[in-house]
Amino acid sequence: MSRIERLVALLGRLAGARLRVWRVDEGTARLAAGAGAPDWAPSLDGGDAARRLDTPEGPAWFEPVRGAAGVWLEVGSGGVPPAAPAELAEVVGSVLAAERDVAQVAAELSERYEEIDLIYTISEILGHTIRLDEAAERILREVSAVVGARRATLLAHDPEQHVLRLLAARGMRPEEIEPIEVDDPCSVSARVFREMRIVSYDPTDSKAVNPGCPEGRNYRGQAFLSVPVLYAAPGARGKPIGVINLTDRVGEDAFTAGDRKLVAAIANQIGAAIENARLVAKDLGQQRVQRELELARDLQHKLLPSPLVVAARVDVAARCRQAESVGGDFYNLLNLRADRIGVMIGDVTSHGFGAALIMALVMAASGIHAESAETPTEVLRRIEDSLTEELSNTEMFLTVFYGVVDPAAGRITYANAGHPHAFLVSTRTGQAVRLEATRPPLGLATVPGEDGVLTWARREAIICLFTDGVAEAAGGRDERFGEARVLGHVARLKDRSAREILESVHADLAGFTGGAPPTDDRTVVILKV
Repeated sequence: MSRIERLVALLGRLAGARLRVWRVDEGTARLAAGAGAPDWAPSLDGGDAARRLDTPEGPAWFEPVRGAAGVWLEVGSGGVPPAAPAELAEVVGSVLAAERDVAQVAAELSERYEEIDLIYTISEILGHTIRLDEAAERILREVSAVVGARRATLLAHDPEQHVLRLLAARGMRPEEIEPIEVDDPCSVSARVFREMRIVSYDPTDSKAVNPGCPEGRNYRGQAFLSVPVLYAAPGARGKPIGVINLTDRVGEDAFTAGDRKLVAAIANQIGAAIENARLVAKDLGQQRVQRELELARDLQHKLLPSPLVVAARVDVAARCRQAESVGGDFYNLLNLRADRIGVMIGDVTSHGFGAALIMALVMAASGIHAESAETPTEVLRRIEDSLTEELSNTEMFLTVFYGVVDPAAGRITYANAGHPHAFLVSTRTGQAVRLEATRPPLGLATVPGEDGVLTWARREAIICLFTDGVAEAAGGRDERFGEARVLGHVARLKDRSAREILESVHADLAGFTGGAPPTDDRTVVILKV
């Protein structure tokens, strides 16, 4: 027994009357539900107004069921109030409407099963596939099958080159598809990306406007559907990140409104996947760069010698701190023939990888030329010659101080290529003497210059070398740390070890800058002779 039959039987018992539902089709009434199986049928033509008819079973009232065309409710005579037939018909009509809605929903769900299954399938693909290119291929295959497209492409935006690049293709050769300029006025894909709206074309529609370029690049294939791939972060406005194109529909040539809604929903899923893949790639790239920077910093630190290499001959302390992971400051300590010591400090006019490359080359060259050259001036000249191409290509230059210390003779012979912060401090008076420049910085002008020479009594001098990052470090009121502050520590602690002097300078520097990260590389070398 159907729901309407059960309802009519229940209403009949409650009303105490015979109830039947009749359906009129082409003027003939047929019993749809109700008591008995009469061998007669009422004549219900002549409009839809309620009426009283004599039937073989006695008089009965026939009430049209509103909202259900051709459906009538028969109410047998008896003690039924006059308003009852209309009320009973309204109840029947409500049930019939509900059944009709359920049937329509079921039919629609049945028709849309493939689409619902497609959305679920794509969610599964995106949820279990790590590589976006693999997911894109599968997505295009599934979408093309459901909407009936022979050809399809998925394009993703390359923000650096400002082009749309192919992620996946179906029904065509990927190698033949060139990147599309986002500003291309003739590309439908570029237009869809720029305007962030769906563009479709049905060539069978005489009123359809071809969306291609009028200068000979009109689209000449069959129907197509081009949908923007959008992504919107929580609380943010959506942005275009790609385009999905479906071309040449199988069977009917026009893509339907349902196809457009379906592909738009899928495009949103793809948009989130593309953006997530980009974020993952960016994060992995940043992690890789960070590891490479850490490795580069470790390698650069290993290029700088430990003070222990000359500790048997002199008391020395040195420290180099880069503003970035790698930098352009450097120092070198060399054991030379006849118990002499080579000390070098340099500052490349930049920091980062370019400066680090120059620094590494100078470190390598200085170790070679310090052994073979006769004078400090000749050492700097040879270093400059070996760096000519690199300095020219990078348009960098560097200041370098190189001194050869003879502790036994109490003498330093030096060449200074424009390095401003090189001093000899007396341990008796604390007075500082600047070791003046003897030539221009390396890379600015090839002027050999000549050596400078200073002498002192044994154990009565301190060589103090530092770079611009120390002297020009900014304090809280935009003051500069300055040379005098460094030299003040050397003079005050002239009787202490080189290590203690170095630590005092750096402690004061940290307090002066408030512990802020350096904006320039900082290097200090203290050597007591």
